[in-house]
Order: sequence, then structure tokens, then C-alpha cells
Amino acid sequence: MRGPAALGPEQQASLWVATAAPAPECASLDGEVNADVCVIGGGYTGFSCALALAQSRTDVVVLESQAIGHGGSGRNGGQVIPGLKQDPDEILAAVGPAVGERMIELAGSAADRTFSLIERYGIACDARPGGWLQPAHSAAALATITSRANAWARRGAKVEVLDRAQTAQALGTPFYHGGWIDRRAGAVQPLSYARGLARAAIEQGGRAFVYSPAQSLKRESDRWIVSTPHGKVRARTVVLATDAYSGSLWPDLQRNFVGLNSVQIATDVLPPELRRTIIPCDLPVSETRKLVYYYRVNNDGRFIMGGRGNVEGMIPEHVFAALRMVSERLFPQLKGINWPYRWWGQVGLTLDWLPHLAEPAPGLWSGSGYCGRGVAMATAMGLVLANRVLGGTLARNDPALDFPVKPLRRVPLWALRKPGVASAIMWFRLRETLGFPA
Repeated sequence: MRGPAALGPEQQASLWVATAAPAPECASLDGEVNADVCVIGGGYTGFSCALALAQSRTDVVVLESQAIGHGGSGRNGGQVIPGLKQDPDEILAAVGPAVGERMIELAGSAADRTFSLIERYGIACDARPGGWLQPAHSAAALATITSRANAWARRGAKVEVLDRAQTAQALGTPFYHGGWIDRRAGAVQPLSYARGLARAAIEQGGRAFVYSPAQSLKRESDRWIVSTPHGKVRARTVVLATDAYSGSLWPDLQRNFVGLNSVQIATDVLPPELRRTIIPCDLPVSETRKLVYYYRVNNDGRFIMGGRGNVEGMIPEHVFAALRMVSERLFPQLKGINWPYRWWGQVGLTLDWLPHLAEPAPGLWSGSGYCGRGVAMATAMGLVLANRVLGGTLARNDPALDFPVKPLRRVPLWALRKPGVASAIMWFRLRETLGFPA
């Protein structure tokens, strides 16, 4: 077994790394192994898929290039939000009622599925169901989220629309025009959840190898051969569960979305008297801005603020400073508080703002593009992928798992994505600085 690599700068000061439950013991891959299924990627998608396959007595191997949860699964804000970026009516208009209703059903139940897995397998991840609040930063945004809440209410979701005064009381800041609460949602310690999913999959009979990056993928007869630096996996089926960390292993997958950094900072534990004044409703929060800010107070009493960073690479100091500025604008009582934690990770954004399930080649499946809703939706997509691998058997009792398959489509002008996205980010930040709703 090879020792773990040093943490990169994007995780050296991560609150999640500092406080996560221990990971299960896993070796790196040495030599050749055979399996029914090889899952590439040790995050929510990969281990949710592996867990479902192992429960079905399928011989499954998971390959992770670094440590479990190294990618987006260990670096996100831990907000477990049902639904997609597109509202139900927008999804129906985009893909039609037959396909759209299945997508809406799966996305709407994604948070419930996540918390059910946590409870069933006793995953220690500071799980906190009970809701999520989306406040409106403008009058136009309030109209949008009111329509959104009504669309979900028509489908039986437990939601509440708040006026300006109610939102101010719930959050402890008068900044917003109103908001809505979705009681299906909640929060977790995201790295602990990733590690707990891995432990559950292994306990059910799955195998996992860490620090074992998949370097090549080729077809030989009726088997896929996945090569790592020191070994190979031979499997009838391969699942690509790498999302924004896909790299060049299967280039068409990498070009199916745009990667964007999501950046977070966190305070020391807040004094109790200060803690009581910040988000009294004790729910995770995500704004309605184009460059969304998301924040919450975790179970330890630390305030966590997140937002969009640059496209790739290191995060400039001004990005962290902007997150502190926004935090202190919302909650002036945070001035003078120490912020010892800062970290970031990649999010995969698709052009249609929908996750994509694809079969790029026979026996090769991929699920990706969660657009910032990855905790719940990646967990659900893992079940969808397991259903496809098993020939649709899971969907017989759970029709929502019959998620539509679509071909991978390259983002137009993909090679120019970095300057394009960077320009958009600068524009929205400028509008915000000048006082325009963004």
C-alpha cells in the first residue's frame, strides 16, 4: 500500500478535512483484478452506485485517484437540496412531460434518498434534515421563487413562502425581499458523508482502491480494461463517476460541461450569544443571485460562507476577501471574527443546467453535471447508474430511477470556456459592486 499524497492548497485549510469522520481503510491497486463492474471515482455518485450494486450481489470495484471524497464530494457546502437548477415547469417545457416528470420525481426525492441512506447505514456525518431557505435578493427574484415554491407545492412538497419580515426574522438580516423554505432539504458534513457511503459499500461486499488513478480505458473482447499506475481492472461494465474531475480519460465526457471553482471559508466556533443572532432558523441558505452565495452555521457553531471562484487553478486572495465582505454585510456582528478555514473544489455545469446520464460506448456509463446540487443529486444518480448496469431491475419497484439517457454533447467553443466564464464572473461581480441586482 502506498501512502497518501500531501493535501493540495485547495484542501490544506479545509474545515471538512479537519473535522471529518475517519475513512475506511483501503489499499491502492497492485496487480490485476476482475470484477463485474468497475466504478471510476470515489465520491457520492461512485459509492452510491457501488453500494446499490453490492446490495444486488454484483462484484464491484471502485477506483479513486486520491483519497475517498477528494473531489467535489469532499469540498462542497454540504447543503442537501432536492430539485434541479431548472424549475419543474421549465423541465417539462424543455424535455416534455413523459421524460420530464421522471426527472422531476427523481430530483424531488433526491434529498429524501440521501437522508434515508444515512439513516439506514448509520453514517456519522452531522446529518441535519429539516429544510433549506432560499432568500430573494431582489423583487424579481422573489416572484421567481414564489412560482418555484408553488410548483413544488402542487407536487406535494412541504414548502413555505416567506415575506420580507419573516425572512429577516428567520435569517437575522434585513437584506432580502423574501424567501421560501423547502422542508425536504437539509445539511451534512460532506466529507464524512462521502466516507460513510464508502464504508457502507465496502461492508456490503464492494471493493475500493485509493490513490489508484485510472490512466487508460480500452475495450478488449467483452471486457473493459482500466489501467492504473500499478494495476489493472478487467470488468464487463465501467461507470464513470468523476463529474468535474473527469480529466482526459474519456475526453467527450470532460467536454460535456464547464468546470467552475466553488470557494468556501469558515470561522472559528462562534460565541453562543453571537451564534443566536445569525440564522436563528438554523437552516442552510442559498441565495438567488447569478453568482450565488450559500451559507450556514454547522453543528459546531462555525459560520460557513461559499460562493463562485475562478474557472480553474489557484484562488486569488480577493475572492476570499469578497466572501468575508459579503458575510459582514449580511451579519455585521461577524467583524473581528477569525476565519481560519478556506478551501475550494470544482463543480460541473452543463449548458442546459440538467444532469446528464449517458452511455458513451457499450458497457460504459457516465453520470455528471449536477450544477451545484451534487450532494443529493449525485447520490440519486448513483442509484440511476446502478439501475442501468443491472438492466433496469431497480426501476421496476422505483420508476423514478428510469432517468433519461442522452448522448454526450460537446460544449460549443469548449476550448474558450475559461476566458468566457471568467468574463461573465467579472461582469456579475462588477454589477454587484455597483449596487445592481445580480
